Amino acid sequence: MTTLASGLRQLRCSSFVARSQWRLPASIRSSAQFGSRNITTDPSNTSATPDQSPVVAAAPISFPFQGVKHARSVPVTPSYFSREPQFNDLYIRISRLLTKYHHLPTLPAGEAPQTPWVKLDEMRSKLGEPVKASHFAQVLRVAKRLNLIEPSLFPTEVKVALEDFKRDINPFSNVPRVGTVDNHGRAVGVGKRKESTARAWVVEGTGEVFVNGKSLSKAFGRVHDRESAIWALQATERLDKYNVWALVEGGGTTGQAEALTLAVAKALIVHEPALKTALRKAGCITRDPRTVERKKHGHVKARKMPAWVKR
Repeated sequence: MTTLASGLRQLRCSSFVARSQWRLPASIRSSAQFGSRNITTDPSNTSATPDQSPVVAAAPISFPFQGVKHARSVPVTPSYFSREPQFNDLYIRISRLLTKYHHLPTLPAGEAPQTPWVKLDEMRSKLGEPVKASHFAQVLRVAKRLNLIEPSLFPTEVKVALEDFKRDINPFSNVPRVGTVDNHGRAVGVGKRKESTARAWVVEGTGEVFVNGKSLSKAFGRVHDRESAIWALQATERLDKYNVWALVEGGGTTGQAEALTLAVAKALIVHEPALKTALRKAGCITRDPRTVERKKHGHVKARKMPAWVKR
């Protein structure tokens, strides 16, 4: 027991001496020699002493994409994976412009600048993409809305964006061709209706009408079709003054007769330009754009649906 107590007393005394030594000021403490090292990334630095051996902090930097043979390029536009990437970019561009400048004053639709808008087929060939007709109509609607902005406040970026939807033509140079009377006194006119096309040669005469080499009564069985064919002459009271020789093709009898109305009216205007107002009021020089609506898949006809059956 005496030996154990003396050992513990010596250990307590030595720890007290050590604690008191650390509490002394730095100038009084015993100088202890510690080894130090410099951290450097320059392997050519040879100024380090043997005790201060250089240590490399990190491995040499390896630049990316070196030795890579196969890499996927990141698309520039988010529409890259869509069906119509270029067309979608055009739509996004003008939509943002409309959102940005929708507060600007606009002109009435009748006072908007005359602009030759691009057609659907031209847009498809220009972009090389299968642009849908409904999508093209929606984009063109936005472009026409931007075109209504007041010219004095028209932004430059809108003007640049609309250039993609304009045709490279002068709209004021698009004038109708003036018809002439040939050496035989004939004036020719062309008319269309539905799938029918008619060409009519009108010359001064006694009122004879031949269609595809047949008389009017043999060419058209219905009285209504006969009246439609010569309606331009009847509306202007010129039935006994001109002879008509016509060629018609395509469609049915009604379409051919109405196409012949437009053809005779155009040829009659060449002979007497003053009759244009009367013919316009009679509806003879306006092309009728109505055609048969196409049949849709899943429908019996254009609009008709199959009968609904519960089970």
